[in-house]
Amino acid sequence: MPPLNAKVVDTAPDEPALTPYDEQHAVTYARLLDAEADNADWREVARIVLQIDPTLDPDRARRAFDSHLARAKWVARHGYRDLLRRGWPKGE
Repeated sequence: MPPLNAKVVDTAPDEPALTPYDEQHAVTYARLLDAEADNADWREVARIVLQIDPTLDPDRARRAFDSHLARAKWVARHGYRDLLRRGWPKGE
């Protein structure tokens, strides 16, 4: 199972296939999609889900939020197919 609070980088991947980072951040992506569905404030989501304080580092928080949410949407629409084809990584 991917970790609940995996450390995030400033910008999520944008490759046309799932990456190990995506697999590690599956829970993060699900939490971002849930927060968007609930119309949560991006600052609260950045603080809680991404563990970046938007008051201390607003540019980084916004960049990380936007890129991870975009990646979460891509995974939900397209990337999951890679996972279905090859299965969840061994040892997870």
